[in-house]
Amino acid sequence: MTLLKTPLLDTIHDAADVRRLPQDRLAQLAAELRAETIDAVSVTGGHLGAGLGVVELTVALHHVFNTPHDRLIWDVGHQCYPHKILTGRRDRIRTLRQGGGLSGFTRRSESEYDPFGAAHSSTSISAGLGMAVARDLSGEERNVVCVIGDGAMSAGMAYEAMNNAGAMDSRLIVILNDNDMSIAPPTGAMSAYLARLISGQTYRSLREIGKQIAGHLPKFVERGAARAEEFARGFWTGGTLFEELGFYYVGPIDGHNLDHLLPVLKNVRDAKTGPILVHVVTQKGKGYAPAEASADKYHGVVKFDVVTGAQVKAKSNAPSYTRVFAESLISQARRDPKVVAITAAMPSGTGLDLFGQVHPERTFDVGIAEQHAVTFAAGLAAEGFKPFCALYSTFLQRAYDQVVHDVALQGLPVRFVIDRAGLVGADGATHAGAFDIAFLACLPGMTVMAPADEAELVHMMATMVAFDDGPSAVRFPRGEGVGVERPERGEVLPIGKGRIVHGTGEGDVALLSLGTRLAACLDAAERLEAAGFTVTVADARFAKPLDRELVLKLAAGHGALITVEEGSVGGFGSHVLQLVTDEGLLDRGTVKVRAMVLPDIYIDQESQARQLAAAGLDADAIVAKAEGLLGKAKAGVSLHKAG
Repeated sequence: MTLLKTPLLDTIHDAADVRRLPQDRLAQLAAELRAETIDAVSVTGGHLGAGLGVVELTVALHHVFNTPHDRLIWDVGHQCYPHKILTGRRDRIRTLRQGGGLSGFTRRSESEYDPFGAAHSSTSISAGLGMAVARDLSGEERNVVCVIGDGAMSAGMAYEAMNNAGAMDSRLIVILNDNDMSIAPPTGAMSAYLARLISGQTYRSLREIGKQIAGHLPKFVERGAARAEEFARGFWTGGTLFEELGFYYVGPIDGHNLDHLLPVLKNVRDAKTGPILVHVVTQKGKGYAPAEASADKYHGVVKFDVVTGAQVKAKSNAPSYTRVFAESLISQARRDPKVVAITAAMPSGTGLDLFGQVHPERTFDVGIAEQHAVTFAAGLAAEGFKPFCALYSTFLQRAYDQVVHDVALQGLPVRFVIDRAGLVGADGATHAGAFDIAFLACLPGMTVMAPADEAELVHMMATMVAFDDGPSAVRFPRGEGVGVERPERGEVLPIGKGRIVHGTGEGDVALLSLGTRLAACLDAAERLEAAGFTVTVADARFAKPLDRELVLKLAAGHGALITVEEGSVGGFGSHVLQLVTDEGLLDRGTVKVRAMVLPDIYIDQESQARQLAAAGLDADAIVAKAEGLLGKAKAGVSLHKAG
């Protein structure tokens, strides 16, 4: 009888088990780890391609380094699923990005193997350098390893950190995971041999001896020898840029070949020099044919069939807000040659891939460089163009100084298109667009608008194209619209004017919504009216400038005024409260005013509907807020939905 072999992955409970494996078993472990990653993500959805590209690298790092004592920092965290499986979280890997489950990114509170939380890119080298300096100040012995992708290396922060690390000469290991930019020549036996050679103790010792000898020679000879050595290594390896920043460069090496990876990683682990950069070339989506064949290498996927790779797409009759924006911008650009579009490494996420297909010469992807994107847009605006800078709300945070200094202070008409505003579901708190209303509406001269539905977004796009009197922003959520009919051509809205969509403008309670919470307000109004109350529902459209006339009318004509927004405290509701306070309406005691906003906490991953309920911004919460202000139902009817 033939006994079935226990899968090797079943024997791995933490990284110490990986280190105990003989080197000749690691390839099998990598194969099983890749299969497990594919199977898990097929159930949960998430970021797949990046993780598949670093399977062998993940195994090698945990085999060579003494994690978690040695610090291993994954930049962004898109690629961390195999890492989670090897570090004691395999039994929960099918809870990825689910309510109460594992985060889709590294998270300090989740595991000691995650020494630094990340979901935004290009932070790993800065954090790693901080940890390395802390180690040195504490007199401890440990390695600090940062794994950063070539895309993340397009951000200025990575170079700021490398420049600082090179000047400090603190021991730090940076793994450059090159899977897209092709900044290296083809890898193979020769490059692997060179990587082993220059990372080894013999070469480094000879190099130091050479430096010492050159130090006793005339300066022009010493400088010539240094340049010759740098040129020779740069010619073969392409690492001159990193050497100039003060890093000892090793590579490029094949990131899927453990026989190449392991000796190099052992060499750099044992090196006593300053910062080292190891250039590893990998293939995104490696080992899964549908991912390898896909244009985006299955970077982000929903649930899918493992055999075919077919993704399970949710059926919807309504387009996404992202698509509505893209199609509207395409239409506007056909009529106005001054319209241009800018994104920061998110063409598909922001819909600008569609715009780029029609207007390629007017589409600019600047890489992961939000600060540059904003000031680049400011330069275009200064020359009379109409730049639309499309960024996720959570990424616009990274460029706030540029928004203030380079755009708002100069009154330049940059148009900010803010996708993923509000709660975002499975990506959790790191990607939630909670703060943009507050940090934009406080700026003098800034116009901030939010559509209640797809038709309103089309009108707002037309408004932004026509508006040249300063910076403007439109914010909209992740996901589909409400299914309303869209106009072929948007109308230019009067700046700073809202609209009453239900009721007479007088009654018991006014619900003043900003953005897509309008549907919940209308639902709440129907239930309140069934309970005997008179309700007005208004769509503010603009957080700034505020529609003073509308706000004061609602406050004067109702016993209670409730503002509703999917944003943090300090946003739209705060501006409304400031107005009614300044006008003395609260002093007279004729109206009660409440602002419904996101709570002062970070809301964890869940479905968007459950997040909104947890945040107290769904129709039930609006009804409850009104009930608290108005008292019992006039008609003796329950205000809450049955069931």
